[in-house]
Amino acid sequence: MSVVHRLTAGWLVDHLAFINQCGYEICHSFAYHGSVTLNASVTSTEDYHDTSTFPATSSSRDGLIPGGGDAIEREGKTEKMRYVFREEFFDISKPHIAAAPEEQLWQGCPEVNLTEVKANSNREEHQEGTTSGVRDSVASARKKRKRKCIFNQGELDALEYHSKVRKLIWEGTLHLVQEGLKSGFLHRTTVELSCRKDVVPGHVGCGLAELCEMAKQFPAVNESDHQAVHVLDDETSIPEQDLLSCVTENSSDCAKIVVLMGQKYLVPPKSSFLLSDISCLQPLLNYKKKYDVIVIDPPWENKSVKRSNRYSHLSSWQIKQIPVPALAAPNCLVVTWVTNRQKHLQFVKDELYPHWCVKTLAEWHWVKITRAGEFVLPLDSLHKKPYEVLVLGRVQGDIKETLRKSEDVLPIPEHKLIVSIPCSLHSHKPPLTAVLAEFIKPDVECLELFARNLQPGWTSWGNEVLKFQHIDYFTLLHNEN
Repeated sequence: MSVVHRLTAGWLVDHLAFINQCGYEICHSFAYHGSVTLNASVTSTEDYHDTSTFPATSSSRDGLIPGGGDAIEREGKTEKMRYVFREEFFDISKPHIAAAPEEQLWQGCPEVNLTEVKANSNREEHQEGTTSGVRDSVASARKKRKRKCIFNQGELDALEYHSKVRKLIWEGTLHLVQEGLKSGFLHRTTVELSCRKDVVPGHVGCGLAELCEMAKQFPAVNESDHQAVHVLDDETSIPEQDLLSCVTENSSDCAKIVVLMGQKYLVPPKSSFLLSDISCLQPLLNYKKKYDVIVIDPPWENKSVKRSNRYSHLSSWQIKQIPVPALAAPNCLVVTWVTNRQKHLQFVKDELYPHWCVKTLAEWHWVKITRAGEFVLPLDSLHKKPYEVLVLGRVQGDIKETLRKSEDVLPIPEHKLIVSIPCSLHSHKPPLTAVLAEFIKPDVECLELFARNLQPGWTSWGNEVLKFQHIDYFTLLHNEN
């Protein structure tokens, strides 16, 4: 199970184990001696579940292995090859910024006075100003460009919010980390894994968003003549126009390898996806499914995103245009990831959810820790925080239909923590399947919007929906004859 420990405060989650629960096992019988072929089928295996609470041993330390997706055929034998996600991407052994000794998780939760934080910051600003006269002209010029007020309104709002949630986060995380240390899932003394992080080629994940842009130049598709679903079979190459104009579905009990623009991607069993941008959502509506759970990870607009140009962002107006009401079943549970900017949090609760007829129910927090159980960033850092916010709500639709289905609705706790070792790959969020399972009925329809990876049992949409399914993010665990 991907949930390592469950307490009243929340869950300690093993993200890596969740990814590997499908097993991604390639199994093929061969007829010709010595030839090499591309395998289209990856059988999901259940025996991996028994060890899923701890990271799998990387095959990079087990000797030489064949390259991505290639199986060696031998006469009279069946080769089995199981792919697992590369564990070095979860090798967070040290905090990104070390906390002061008195601010470490083990030292208890010191009270922080908001007025004192503001006063200390202003005092530091004043001290810098009094010494500027003895600095050289370059330093003085830099000083002149500094703003006079140390906090703007957005930062003051963030401080206010942090002061309300910090004790819940600190104490809840401490209890979950203590359980993780007792069970051996976390280790106070950690050794950095043999590192292969630099092996990820530059082409991984590149081109998907660009392909979505190119798709706008394709000839218009006649929807009455065009299929709404492309079901994966043993053909591994998919025409780009087919992939971008309808939902692709793997309805089998085994995973598949698909080839897109010469790149290989693993598609888990019982999953479906649509690769497109926000201007091409109609194929998802044509899929004619109503979803009981919708998870949304919007590409929020902010200054750092604009500067880095790392990924595209959407304005608040564009996010409001997503047709969540048309996709949602009655009493649908909607979960939205929010950055630590209070502007975005207030937008979700005050504008976005009311616009979608969603009632806000709870705010949960994802807390990021190292393998030693430390916060990846100081909890009281004035810049980045070691946590992110999830806003949970339910669709409020037709009264009769809502009342008819109300018996299936389970109450959502007002606050929970999801504590995990984060993936070092940018914006690879932890899965919510296991933690939400306690609050939804089995066999419900689930949808993730702005997804960058696929999950069994889910429909996923986004212009980078296959990004973390690229076969180069996986490694071969072992061969079985």
